[in-house]
Amino acid sequence: MAGGVLIGCLTAILTVLQAWVLSRAIAGVFDAAPGLDYTSPVAGTGAWPALGGIIATLAAIFGGKALLAWLNTLLAHRAAASVKSRLRRDVMAARLASPLDDRTSSAGLVNLLTVGLDALDGFYAKYLPQLLLAVTVPLIVGVAILTADLTSAIIVALTLPLIPVFMMLVGWTTEARTARRWRTQQRLARHFADLVAGLPTLQVFGRAKAQAIGLRKTEDAHRAETMGTLRISFLSALVLELLATLSVAVVAVTIGFRVVHHEIDLATALFVLILAPEAFLPVRQVGVHYHDAADGMAAAQQAFAVIEGAEAPDVRAEEAPEVRAPASLEGPAATALVRVDAVGHTYPGASEPAVTGVSFDVAPGELVVLTGPSGGGKTTVLNVLVGFLSPTTGTVQVPERRRIAYVGQNPGMLAGTIADNVRLGDAGASDAAVADALTRAGAPGMDPARTVGDDGEGLSAGERRRVATARALVRIDAGADLMLLDEPTAGLDAEAEEALLRSLRATGVAAVVVSHRPAVLAEADRVVVIGGSANGEGGAS
Repeated sequence: MAGGVLIGCLTAILTVLQAWVLSRAIAGVFDAAPGLDYTSPVAGTGAWPALGGIIATLAAIFGGKALLAWLNTLLAHRAAASVKSRLRRDVMAARLASPLDDRTSSAGLVNLLTVGLDALDGFYAKYLPQLLLAVTVPLIVGVAILTADLTSAIIVALTLPLIPVFMMLVGWTTEARTARRWRTQQRLARHFADLVAGLPTLQVFGRAKAQAIGLRKTEDAHRAETMGTLRISFLSALVLELLATLSVAVVAVTIGFRVVHHEIDLATALFVLILAPEAFLPVRQVGVHYHDAADGMAAAQQAFAVIEGAEAPDVRAEEAPEVRAPASLEGPAATALVRVDAVGHTYPGASEPAVTGVSFDVAPGELVVLTGPSGGGKTTVLNVLVGFLSPTTGTVQVPERRRIAYVGQNPGMLAGTIADNVRLGDAGASDAAVADALTRAGAPGMDPARTVGDDGEGLSAGERRRVATARALVRIDAGADLMLLDEPTAGLDAEAEEALLRSLRATGVAAVVVSHRPAVLAEADRVVVIGGSANGEGGAS
């Protein structure tokens, strides 16, 4: 900002100097000696102005303005790159802090972080530099006109505010239209992402082609909104150009009559006429470049909503949860690796808690199973333990996150190989360790070199859980001492399930498992019923 103001001031000073040189040079031709023959290149009794010096001076001025324009653009692009990088980091940090926040879909988040924030280039590279020029250039140019001719300065001062007034009227319309277009674009991104994700299912039931109609309608709506925004942009440019042209025309007509009646000399008249458009140009360009900034600002507002949404507490200060490390345990509970005391959680916007009053301890090497009816809050408790959610009430004592191995209901997968996905648990795991982990996870014949597509494409639901379980096992081998698993045996046959349970026992670490499977309940040291007739610790199986 400081650099932009300084560049704007220097640009305005060079503009005034350029007008002064041009007006004196042109007026000098007509002020030459009476005997000068203007039709001949050879000087008569008078003399032409020294064109060599004038041309050199103007060339230096134009070179200086070009250098300042380049510097202004350089600063603007550096600022844009810095702000976009910071916003992207903050948005990703906010999403990682609240990974279960579904207010922004994955498709919408990708659209925001790529195309959306890239539109900030228009704000920083065009709109903001022009806004700074609109503050500095008219002020300096206006002072120069005032010192040369009071009447022209008054006309400029009266007509110049008309442009910002019309810019505000146009800007409000553009802002509303751009926000609507951005919402349409987000809806199209989500629709397309959902369609691609569900395409195999739609194809199986013969409904794939039918989705093209809905996609085409959304695309048409996006096209209509985009063309509507462009139409406003073009019409607003016409309005601003017309206002600036009429304002300069008023100054020019007034100057012309006053020169004819010898109320102002030619050099001063030319000086004012050259500067008058320069006073209106920066302000006019602000309105033109406002449309370049509108898309970026709409995306930035959504980015701030994501960031502030993660930072906003979802509980009152007096109900702030307490999360401590196991080292703080005292007395009989000192041997517990995990301690959950009257934990409850209410999701933002929900009128009732998803789960409440859950209490249990987990000792090292103990297998505790969380069970109960669907929707009772078992996964919510597990998400509290892993750190995805903060409890609304109660306290939780768990190891630090790097000592936890986690397997969710829908494990995340990256494009690569099965071995690459297993090594997310321990980057230094050897090929033998990866193969051993897959065997212990109930997938002895799975090829570690097998290619996996984005988001686990090419793997069945059961295979994804086995790969994720193998990933958790290599994390345990690397030093983690707590496993959190959500329905790890779902989709497995009885033999694979038995092998997995043996592997969990063989690790010797504490484990909290969400499951309804009889074999898992039979293997548990203790069963905690959540969402049933009573919350709390169940009897040992």
